[in-house]
Amino acid sequence: MLTVIIPAHNEEGYIGRCLKSVLDQTVTPDQTGGLQIIVAVNGTTDGTVAEASAFTDQAKVAGWTLDVLDIKEGGKPIALNKGDAAAGPMAEGDSRIYLDADIVMDAEVFAQIHDALSKPTPAYASGQMVVTEAQSWVTRKFIHLWRRVPFMATSGATGAGLFAVNAAGRKRWGEFPSIIADDSFVRLQFEPHERTAVAASFYWPPVEGFKALVKVRRRQDAGGAQIAELYPDLVANEGKAPVKPKDHLKLFLGSPLSYAVYVTVMLAVKFGATSNQTEWTRGR
Repeated sequence: MLTVIIPAHNEEGYIGRCLKSVLDQTVTPDQTGGLQIIVAVNGTTDGTVAEASAFTDQAKVAGWTLDVLDIKEGGKPIALNKGDAAAGPMAEGDSRIYLDADIVMDAEVFAQIHDALSKPTPAYASGQMVVTEAQSWVTRKFIHLWRRVPFMATSGATGAGLFAVNAAGRKRWGEFPSIIADDSFVRLQFEPHERTAVAASFYWPPVEGFKALVKVRRRQDAGGAQIAELYPDLVANEGKAPVKPKDHLKLFLGSPLSYAVYVTVMLAVKFGATSNQTEWTRGR
């Protein structure tokens, strides 16, 4: 069984594109033993439930079962745990994909992930993350530099927006804890050699504008600090190379304006006023 769990909070206008991308995948029930989608909609105030439910018949024709959960409580960990509970326990050979509701993918992503996870030992997989073209000048400059930061330039299976595990891997944690960085929490359950980045890509939309970039980056930093505090043993699995002074010089010489924007955002993150980091937001 290949199960896709999609947590969704106020994703009207996004969830339809995401589900179409799922149904366009080349993976078949014959390859997996079954295809299942669970959209865990929680704390929503828009038409996400109706938009997702409209794909039920289309999913059936494509060989998928689609269940849409309407969860009243807010919070992404709640959505993930309700989705896991609806999917049930995993058996050997199963794959489970956790997918953000604003992600679209190449058609081969799921088939390649399922192949990468088809082993008895714990395994984690993701695709090649491609940041889509930004609309605002500030975000374009920030992303231009961010793509070249050593970790982003060399790391494949970052898992931001899409990550997957096999049955043996899913046993490494129980419920999703009430933390900010669920993607990092799962990725760090696995050592670098246990993580695979398949060749196919998925497309991650950036937030737009200076204020939104600062808000989301502050949240990401808070998520990393929270994991380091609560789960210090996991940090050893990070595998990130530190950014050295020579890396900063190379980044600056390669694009001084993009570097200036990036540093300005990061300084605002570090020295600006803090805010509530528990809300589920993409900064749109």
